[in-house]
Amino acid sequence: MHPGTAAGPGTARRARPPSLAVCPSTHAEAPTGGRTVVLGVTGGIAAYKAVEVCRRLVDAGVHVAPVLTRDATRFVGEVTFSALASEPAHTSLWGGGEVIPHTRLGRQADLVVVAPATARLIGLYAAGISSDLLTATLIATRAPVLVCPAMHGEMWEHPAVQDNVARLAARGVHFVGPENGRLAGGDEGPGRMADPAAIVSAALALLENLPAVGPERNREDLAGVRIVVSAGGTREPIDPVRFIANRSTGKQGHALAAAAHARGADVVLVTAAGVAVPAGVSAEHVETVAEMEEAVVRHAQAADVVVMAAAVADFRPKTPHAEKIHKRDGVPEIVLEPAPDILAELSRLRRDGQVLVGFAAETAGGDDLVERARAKLAAKGADVVVANDVREPGAGFGHDTNAVVVVDAAGGVEWVPLSSKVEVSHRVLDKVVGLRARRGM
Repeated sequence: MHPGTAAGPGTARRARPPSLAVCPSTHAEAPTGGRTVVLGVTGGIAAYKAVEVCRRLVDAGVHVAPVLTRDATRFVGEVTFSALASEPAHTSLWGGGEVIPHTRLGRQADLVVVAPATARLIGLYAAGISSDLLTATLIATRAPVLVCPAMHGEMWEHPAVQDNVARLAARGVHFVGPENGRLAGGDEGPGRMADPAAIVSAALALLENLPAVGPERNREDLAGVRIVVSAGGTREPIDPVRFIANRSTGKQGHALAAAAHARGADVVLVTAAGVAVPAGVSAEHVETVAEMEEAVVRHAQAADVVVMAAAVADFRPKTPHAEKIHKRDGVPEIVLEPAPDILAELSRLRRDGQVLVGFAAETAGGDDLVERARAKLAAKGADVVVANDVREPGAGFGHDTNAVVVVDAAGGVEWVPLSSKVEVSHRVLDKVVGLRARRGM
């Protein structure tokens, strides 16, 4: 759901970040056994609701490790969480006989949930500032993070808070809430923390989408592997004002870069998109197919894996006009020529053992989609081709979700049903990891 945030007088209406809206009963039977959730609790009046979040997660079979900020203990007692959770509450970076508790918590977490998340916590997390155990754990983890904002309406609507929320959402952080309702002091408006049942439902949905092989996936299976990912749609100039482009937003490519980094890879992202670059990823921004070809080929010379997720133009104007074309001059004649085939060039120049992954946005489904993916696989000399039907609801351009078929040169065909683009990224990377393992790499 993407409802607009209510705006006060003189305040521009801002779009809420991507959130998870799941019916509380939908995931009651989710396979969560063995999963670990770090439950972060900050200093807001809604902290009392976190007790219910903790209890419901434990009842669902989740191992809950509570982390309370110092201000959180002004509203709720750590003894309460120690009694209800799966292990004693953690409140400090110091003491307790553990030198680096944030690293251990970050690594053992399958999911980090922050409920409530104050404006202060959101700002610190967005800026990468580790001022206590909770913020240090958030920065140290590579697990998915679910943030549940709670604050007064004016605070939630403040541009700085909205900018921080948007920045985190662009990095792949999930949000649930806030809701409109009664706030501390008797006011009504946006900023009320989501209901505990909704928070737990969203958390279980995220846990359910984690890999079936267990917590080891999405960790270090690509450690030290050099990966180049391309993203976004190229723009081919007609004149200094106009260009030929496509509908790609770059979300899938950026999700792939973030997922590869989360699994330990050294990632270079060559992007033509305006999407925020994931933390920890090196990026080079390009616009035209020629610029993308030069950058990708250059970085590929030292890469172990190249993932061409970008929507590269097939054709471009042969001679772009040097001056703006005016309507008074009549309809211009625009002669197109084939654009460079970057995937084919990468195949021609590939290093020994290098894995090459291509993408194909198609208007076909079922067996036809598989056959088109196989045809591209053979024509381009790739190891893997990931194809999707852009007509399918919720899949393709502009969405946070996708549905694809992954075809490999060994004849494998794997369908990935409608899932988050992060999950699709991990399924593609699973294929890459398996292929490298079969090659003894």
